[in-house]
Amino acid sequence: MIVSDRQNILLIGIGNEFRSDDGIGLIIVRQIQNTQLSSIFVKEASGEGAALMEAWQGYENVIIVDAMVSGAKPGTILIIDANKETVPANVFHYSTHAFGAAEAIELAREMKLMPPRLLMYGIEGANFSAGITISQAVQESAHHVLEQILNKVKGISW
Repeated sequence: MIVSDRQNILLIGIGNEFRSDDGIGLIIVRQIQNTQLSSIFVKEASGEGAALMEAWQGYENVIIVDAMVSGAKPGTILIIDANKETVPANVFHYSTHAFGAAEAIELAREMKLMPPRLLMYGIEGANFSAGITISQAVQESAHHVLEQILNKVKGISW
């Protein structure tokens, strides 16, 4: 999809809503979608890398939100400016055998297919078992991430 208004923002929520905290990226983008801001496009994704690269094509401002597993305290928020730093593949992974968000970003960087601005928000999860319950620490952090994204959308400042 090529976007005609290059100032518009694409927000991609990654996750699986049936694996507890893994669904937090989807929950955040759904909340933002409910604000009905005209300057933001929202997409939900499983985290498969090739699909992510296709999704952000034509956008100048991309924000990705996902749960992460880094060993940090549950609810820890990590913000990565992917145009300036590497995304750790061991923190953001689609599965043990697949091409995920971190790999997609690094491949896009090598192929010169990165959007001009790409931020990635990660929230450290506590529970990734089957279910739909989001842990308290992740819920609290999601609120902060939501506020930060809304502020960025309003100002388009990174």
